[in-house]
Amino acid sequence: MKWVLTAAVLATTVGMAQAETEKAIVAGGCFWCVEADFESVDGVKSVVSGYTGGSTKNPTYKEVGRGNTGHFEAVEITFDNAKISYAKVLEMFLRSVDPLDAGGQFCDRGDVYRTAIFPLNDTQKAIAVSEKEKANQALGRDVVTPILAAQTFYIAEDYHQDYYKGSNLVLTRGGPKKQSEAYKFYREGCGRDARVKEVWGNAAPFAH
Repeated sequence: MKWVLTAAVLATTVGMAQAETEKAIVAGGCFWCVEADFESVDGVKSVVSGYTGGSTKNPTYKEVGRGNTGHFEAVEITFDNAKISYAKVLEMFLRSVDPLDAGGQFCDRGDVYRTAIFPLNDTQKAIAVSEKEKANQALGRDVVTPILAAQTFYIAEDYHQDYYKGSNLVLTRGGPKKQSEAYKFYREGCGRDARVKEVWGNAAPFAH
C-alpha cells in the first residue's frame, strides 16, 4: 500500500518538525568557550559563534575587538525543544559564566565580553526573567547579566567556528600549537572554569 501525503498532512508534519527547533542567543564572554560547552549538550543541534547587540552592519572580528561597534561576542544555539527546553538552556548558560561580573568575563575585559541574554520573543523574555531570578536566589546576590532586546545576529568568520577542535597551527605564548591545544591553553590560562566553580560550585555544568 502506498502512503499519500495530502497537503494538509504534509503542512502539519512540517509544522511539528519546525516547532521542535528553537534558537537561543546568549553572550558569555569568549564565544569559543560557549560554543564548546553547548555543543556537548544533548538536544542541541548546532552552536554558531557571532556578534550581536551593536550598531555596525556586518562587523568583523577586528572591528568588534576594538570595542567601538557595540557588539557582544555571542552564540546562536539551535536546539530541539522536545529534548531540552529554553529554560534549561538558560539555566545551564547562567551557571557556565560569572553572572556577577559586569566588566567582561574572566581574563577578557571590556564590553565585547560582557554576558547577556537576547530573547527572541515575549515567551523567551518571560522565561529569561524567571531564570535570572532563580539564579539571583541561588547565589543570594544580584545577577548583572542583562536581558536585552534581540538584534541582528551576525555569524563570525569561518575560523572562529568550532575553534576548540581545529587542527590549524596558531602561535601562543607557549609556542606554536594546534587550535585545539591553543584553546585548552587559553581556557585554563584565562581561569574560566576555576572562576565558574568558585561562583557556582557543583551547580556548574561545564567547569572541568
